[in-house]
Amino acid sequence: MAGEGFYRAMLRRQLALSLRRPVQLFNALLFFALVIVLFPLGLGPSPETLGEFAPGILWIVALLANMLGVETLFRSDFEDGSVDQLLLAPQPLYFSVMPYLLTQWLLAGVLLALVSPLFGLMLGLPVGAMGALAASLLLGSGVMSVLGAIGAALTVGLRRGGMLIALLVTPFYMPVLIFGSGAVQAAVTGVDSSPYLALLAAMLCLAVALGPLAIAAALRISVDS
Repeated sequence: MAGEGFYRAMLRRQLALSLRRPVQLFNALLFFALVIVLFPLGLGPSPETLGEFAPGILWIVALLANMLGVETLFRSDFEDGSVDQLLLAPQPLYFSVMPYLLTQWLLAGVLLALVSPLFGLMLGLPVGAMGALAASLLLGSGVMSVLGAIGAALTVGLRRGGMLIALLVTPFYMPVLIFGSGAVQAAVTGVDSSPYLALLAAMLCLAVALGPLAIAAALRISVDS
């Protein structure tokens, strides 16, 4: 019961800290919007051309937008000693990092998934593919949030770890990108996208089960080093 209250308080704290920094809160969304607006200028305004590349464009931009917020995920808590307190707390660190992951996913993943149909329309994506787009981003962004958090935990002690995070986690993002864009492309061509979504859901379950273990170990390494 006490542990449940602790994790609930941690989640409220993380959400409150994020809402106090609206610039960081909307960084991913603004980046997503700006890049999507620029693509028609580069590829031309033809709906056929934009619609053909829309699944890949939307997912690549979502991947890059997800990377924007992960560098600072543990930074402030590491600098003010909150991470040290989590390591000393009686609650398992495995569960203590969950509020960080949930906050990152809500603000960088769920938000993008909700507005993605609007940007899909801007790129000429068929209306019938909007559900697959939102569902794939909802599942895939959860996996990317966990992977990005592992990279952030490993580099939290470094001054500028953003580029290192990108080098560490980008190879692991590739399966998410392939299956996510594949789900949208399948919906565009009229093929059932549920196999792709099922694979993304399985990857999310695996990431949630094993990711916090890797994050906890990475934080211990960063604190001890």
